[in-house]
Amino acid sequence: MREPDNIRAVSELDIDMIGFIFYPKSSRFVEMLSSRAGIIPDRLGEDTKSSILSGKVKRVGVFVDEMVQSVVTRIYNFQLDFVQLHGDEPITYIDNLRATVVPDIRPELKVIKAISVACKEDLEKAKQYEGHVDMLLFDTKCDSVGGSGEKFNWDFINEYDGSLPFILSGGIGPDDVERVKAFAHPKCVGIDLNSKFETAPAVKDIDLLRDFVAKIRN
Repeated sequence: MREPDNIRAVSELDIDMIGFIFYPKSSRFVEMLSSRAGIIPDRLGEDTKSSILSGKVKRVGVFVDEMVQSVVTRIYNFQLDFVQLHGDEPITYIDNLRATVVPDIRPELKVIKAISVACKEDLEKAKQYEGHVDMLLFDTKCDSVGGSGEKFNWDFINEYDGSLPFILSGGIGPDDVERVKAFAHPKCVGIDLNSKFETAPAVKDIDLLRDFVAKIRN
């Protein structure tokens, strides 16, 4: 997300996290801001600022093979709760990032590693991250970084037997309520809603989101 009014409206929904893309080639790219200034939280107004900083809605920064120092700077400036890595970041990178940030900069920071899935063999990649990240995100394998908005066969995910919890992504849209509710895996802790709920890049359709979330929660 990027637009102040849209951020405020989404933060008032029954959601757990809001994502911010820090990948320059993305149409949803959030530009760098000075510390304690900019759209998060300074342009949102006191009510939204209070809601976000209370911890009700966690902030997730999405990065793709970014330099560690650049990620650390954004963690500090945007007070990120999660870092979501969508590139080819090796284990040493992840360990270095965590050691740099925890405990001095962001003691409670969590790390999510995105795994592109085209077949069940891709799930084997997840095992290398156990003990190094806090959560996985399973997304559609595609040539473009940052997601294609396309669905993948969730049946592959039933083969996942790792210890890490995961978020399910991959083109989930307003018509997928029953499909999501029917999906059952003990390690699935959430779903990622993005392009299918947008009116423009980084602008969410509040009514679509509110309706979908209500149906899922019920």
